[in-house]
Amino acid sequence: MKIALVSCTKVKANYPCVTREMYQQSTLFKKAIKFIEQRNYNDWFVLSAKYGLLKQHEVIEPYDLTLNNMKASERKIWAELVLKQIENMKLNLSHIDFYTGIKYRQYLIPVLEQKGIECTVPLQGKGIGEQLKFYTENSN
Repeated sequence: MKIALVSCTKVKANYPCVTREMYQQSTLFKKAIKFIEQRNYNDWFVLSAKYGLLKQHEVIEPYDLTLNNMKASERKIWAELVLKQIENMKLNLSHIDFYTGIKYRQYLIPVLEQKGIECTVPLQGKGIGEQLKFYTENSN
């Protein structure tokens, strides 16, 4: 199974709603999801600083939290939560593409690769402007 992971965004809806809707006010999130849904993924999930791994249709409350302000020890604890969530889903993963910043993947990728899951970062090294341009040029 091949999935895509996209990170949560600072801009969120201000009411409880499904994951997919929570981050729709972010242009980067909208463009990333449009791009991902036009590719050959079995599914996609959001990496949330508060909730960990989120399915598209899970109802969540708005929050104000980011991994970007967390200490390395806090991000490691968060990564352990996400890894447990992935295991509990029993997805039989073979490949994960990360559409996330480094802090959302740095403690996940090494463990996932040790488990034999191929991990790639398609937009690695691109700033937000470059990512927006990439999504615009590569989506229908």
